[in-house]
Amino acid sequence: MGRSTTRRPVVRIDLNGPAGSSSRRPDELAAEEPLEIRVRKQPLAVTMRTPGHDIDLAMGFLLSEGLIAEAGDVSTAQLCAGTDTPNTYNVVDIALGDHVPPVVTDLSRNFYTTSSCGVCGKASIDAVRTRSRFDVAGDPLRVPATTLAELPGRLRAAQRTFDRTGGLHAAGLFTAAGELLVLREDVGRHNAVDKVLGWALREGRLPLAEQVLMVSGRASFELVQKAWMAGLPMLAAVSAPSTLAAELAEEAGLTLVGFLRGATMNVYTGVDRVTV
Repeated sequence: MGRSTTRRPVVRIDLNGPAGSSSRRPDELAAEEPLEIRVRKQPLAVTMRTPGHDIDLAMGFLLSEGLIAEAGDVSTAQLCAGTDTPNTYNVVDIALGDHVPPVVTDLSRNFYTTSSCGVCGKASIDAVRTRSRFDVAGDPLRVPATTLAELPGRLRAAQRTFDRTGGLHAAGLFTAAGELLVLREDVGRHNAVDKVLGWALREGRLPLAEQVLMVSGRASFELVQKAWMAGLPMLAAVSAPSTLAAELAEEAGLTLVGFLRGATMNVYTGVDRVTV
């Protein structure tokens, strides 16, 4: 498996130093490599990701796309040898149980995703508005605003690779009391979420009722969809949501919190779950 970081020499220029101040130094960069996801040995998707927790990433992706619903739908999942030299094992092959319907892909739908956007290239918004089997609208979750205000700091404190590179997104799963259950980092924010969901799927924790998904960036339509597919009643982000994210959250009955910074936050949908 490829490393999550790599070192390379850089020239450091400091305009506050003496005139023409520059120096050579090593810098640590977040790794970005392609991962091919295969189902029953057939290519399904390629995503640009930071190596690590690749099985969870693949299973979380299949869950959020509505292709599987529980861990029992997967009979085996393994990293496979790719074509790189030296081998980086940038392929995950998933075998589904005999009871799972064959995966039918739409040729008009592009399953290649970049590290910045997992929805780009799909034929239409309707193609990605996957319906969840979980009723998050009826989830009784209640979270004090004071607890929510602490989540970004707890998320940031657990970002070990970000400390070294400054170049990764993070997604964390929290209890209503603010306890961090799991954190994943990735160069792509949608990958970080898929890694969290894949972990929860393997651990038999779905649906993720009365829990909060916290992300380090913005809240996109796709992240709301992923939260809904996992049965999460609340998605919180340090940055802004999009219009489609807010519309889908309202449709799902999911609480969407944005601009969660310091002592302030915006609650866009499901305000009753945030207590003051």
